[in-house]
Amino acid sequence: MRMGVLDIGSNTGHLLVVDARRGARPLPAYSYKEPLRLSEHLDADGCVSEAGVGALVKFIEASTQIAEDKGCQSVEAFATSAVRDATNADEVLDIVRAATGVALTVLPGGDEARLTFLAARRWTGWSAGRVLLFDIGGGSLEIALGADESPDVALSLPLGAARLTREWLADGRHDPARVRELRRYVRAQVARDADSVLRVGEADRAVATSKTFRSLARICGAAPSGEGPYAHRVIPRDVLHERLSGLVAMPVEEVANLPGVSANRAHQLAAGAIVADAVMDLFDLGELQMCPWALREGVILQWLDAM
Repeated sequence: MRMGVLDIGSNTGHLLVVDARRGARPLPAYSYKEPLRLSEHLDADGCVSEAGVGALVKFIEASTQIAEDKGCQSVEAFATSAVRDATNADEVLDIVRAATGVALTVLPGGDEARLTFLAARRWTGWSAGRVLLFDIGGGSLEIALGADESPDVALSLPLGAARLTREWLADGRHDPARVRELRRYVRAQVARDADSVLRVGEADRAVATSKTFRSLARICGAAPSGEGPYAHRVIPRDVLHERLSGLVAMPVEEVANLPGVSANRAHQLAAGAIVADAVMDLFDLGELQMCPWALREGVILQWLDAM
């Protein structure tokens, strides 16, 4: 059947139309996305602003029409940390439902990590052994570890690239002292929860998903997206660490011109790189292998499994 997955993330709204059936990999048929930047539409009280809600409603209206035009028999719609953490989340959900008829499911952080892990496990296969997963989103960092399709541990930490940029580097200037404070904060947050992951056991393969990691992989020399999803792509720890200081000091305009970096996310790549460097160091990882499947694919796979 043809189905749509409507993902309302902290950075981007993304409708993915796929042809899916049990026992086969989901085949993308159409993609529609807009840079909603909901995490940047939060006011001082943590509420999604009127402008942010308006942009969200407009995107969902367009997405539902596209899903209908493309012949989707069903649409799975969900939201992640930007809506999950908003102090007016219930109001936002009510407005969306009244205006569009779409009832957004708000994924808890643990479920976000679990479903992303499911996608990575299916992509890497059983030969990967015990998989350690990292995903840097706009609002949160997901970490999961396990040897099966359900992870033994699944965590969601408030260390998303957009969130950290808004809270620490919002002026666009990366003052060295401020960057040092951010680095210290990120490492303390990751270290606090690393023990619960490490106690499960050592990983046979460390895997990364998300646009932030994909951009960092490209900056570190990975193959461009034009070479397809099956190209082997990694982020070497030493290369990332070597390029981190230059990336943090670089003006946003120059970051946007780097290979694999979109203009909409260039301003938050420095914060994302600080998080990536921290997890690779604290978990003592020589490299991260990129996985093209992430949360949306995990939602599809879970839905297919439940058919």
